[in-house]
Amino acid sequence: MVKILLVEDNEMNRHMLSRHLECNGFEVIHAVDGGQSLTVAGIEQPDLILMDMSLPVLDGWEATRRLKANPMTRKIPVIALTAHAMSGDRDKAFAAGCDDYDTKPLELTRLLDKMLVLLGK
Repeated sequence: MVKILLVEDNEMNRHMLSRHLECNGFEVIHAVDGGQSLTVAGIEQPDLILMDMSLPVLDGWEATRRLKANPMTRKIPVIALTAHAMSGDRDKAFAAGCDDYDTKPLELTRLLDKMLVLLGK
């Protein structure tokens, strides 16, 4: 089963997206802030990370930079999930090391397509 790390501080968003992912056959593990995402990713070695960019403790931009700098986690694909849809935010996500970018509110079909591409399926 493909393991997804969902990094999301909003409980309602986390619950809704987790249910959709689990219904599509993914195992979902969670982190509620950027700092926790580093620990969970290192221990669990997920196949893919869905990273909210606006997080407490350590924002998603910096958490992604640190994940990509760590030899143990650098190859894990990261999709930025953000309500930031301003010009340049996509470039900022890629500069931080994200492998793809999606805006909130999420369109599940579009997100699943991006996930499958990064997972090589």
